[in-house]
Amino acid sequence: MSREEVLQKYKIEADGVSGDITIMKVPDEFTLVYQLKYPKLEPTTQAVLRAIREKVISEMNISPVEIMNIMEIEKLKKGFIEKSLKLIGEELPHMPKNKQKILAGILTHKSVGIGLLEFLLHDPNIEEIAVNSSKEPAWAYHVKFGWIKTNISLPSESEIYNYAALIGRRVGSQITNLNPLMDAYLTSGDRSNATLFPISTKGNTLTIRKFARRPWTITDFIKNKTISVEVAAFLWLSIQYEMNILIAGGTASGKTSMLNALSCFIPPNHRIISIEETRELQIPDFLHWVPLTTRPPNPEGKGEVTMLQLMINALRMRPDRVIFGEIRREKEAEVLFEAIHTGHSVYSTLHANTSEETLRRLTNPPIDIPSALLGSLQLVLVMHRDRRKEIRRVLELSELMPSSSGRNELKMELNTIYNWIPSKDSIMALNESTRVLNDIKLYTGMGDQELKKDLAEKIKILDWFVKNEINDIYKVAKIISEYYVKPGNITKRVGIRRKAGEVKAKKSFNKEK
Repeated sequence: MSREEVLQKYKIEADGVSGDITIMKVPDEFTLVYQLKYPKLEPTTQAVLRAIREKVISEMNISPVEIMNIMEIEKLKKGFIEKSLKLIGEELPHMPKNKQKILAGILTHKSVGIGLLEFLLHDPNIEEIAVNSSKEPAWAYHVKFGWIKTNISLPSESEIYNYAALIGRRVGSQITNLNPLMDAYLTSGDRSNATLFPISTKGNTLTIRKFARRPWTITDFIKNKTISVEVAAFLWLSIQYEMNILIAGGTASGKTSMLNALSCFIPPNHRIISIEETRELQIPDFLHWVPLTTRPPNPEGKGEVTMLQLMINALRMRPDRVIFGEIRREKEAEVLFEAIHTGHSVYSTLHANTSEETLRRLTNPPIDIPSALLGSLQLVLVMHRDRRKEIRRVLELSELMPSSSGRNELKMELNTIYNWIPSKDSIMALNESTRVLNDIKLYTGMGDQELKKDLAEKIKILDWFVKNEINDIYKVAKIISEYYVKPGNITKRVGIRRKAGEVKAKKSFNKEK
């Protein structure tokens, strides 16, 4: 019989409680195992903690308003830990301070957190957490190893329900036998979904997609070969001069992460309105950004705020740029493309695996956008997740080319500028850009040589980001913003020499409405 094989070991900490993580191959298991070792409590200590928990809850007098107010949750958690530490010190005065902190953390996890799942939430290597029922261990999606089975189990279906209900109450949602499906989000921004038995026939479920604690930047994507520096520079140029971009791809291919990274290229004097179902974008707050999120109806079916309502409202807020979470329905898409026609720059995502599939989805039901509207979209960036190698890559960058069909109808064709070659794991130039560069020249008056210099300069700056490991989204955005306002400051730092008297238009233009 073969032995266990340890693949990785590391430590994590959740609210002062340390845990040892071991990822291993286990005989007779078809998947890898994620083993968590954490401080175990004696029965007498557990009894003391139960009494302390009841006392803390009664003394703190936690109100429903505090539970439902996201801004108050972290304050509540901090207060719970402080109160617990005080009572633990009174009940167990001879216990070392470090052990008292561990007990306070465990108590907090059980009372205002989600128990042992808190360790998975605090593990930066975990992207997704899935509880399928109380009869089997929880699963986790690891950034390096994919789906792995954990040694964490929830003892009962009622505990799964309680955690789901707790998450729901914080955002004004309810999950009941009459409402057995729930989408909500945690205070950290992590997205949560829950279902109840018998809708999920094995038992109650809870799925949590984690919000990136440190947002991916364009530096990260270039460094790990998700995108080439040439493609990144071309997208930078396109965003600076207000080309409209749709990011397509499959589930978990990195669409939203790429959209977030590209948002740093928006000039700092432009007003950005983002519209999402749950907050995933993390745009630096020194930019002129107003985030909007939808709201589900209350238990009486009232108070719902939809993506369409937010889209219509956003256009009344005088945005320069509109970022729309995901195109799903015809009416949303129509409003979005109308926004483009009225002079707004728009960026959005769509589920599609190629540029051609993107075009088909846009022009057929349920989205079914008329070609006359679709012609205002310039670029489609396709993200791809290679499940065999567990890597994410830019698969294609294509521009939409409107042409006449001969019957006075507008026909859309694709010109693929860059595509990924899997055998070489390299993103290669395929065709010259015609529409995008022509549109930029038309709106800015720049010539071919100026555009080439501009792109070359952007490539050098992006290479400088990678070389100097500038991968904090705030630092990246601040440098790019300074480049727009005082380009000489940045080119000097990067080591780009400019000819005396050379003037470059870095401020974005205003399209004629």
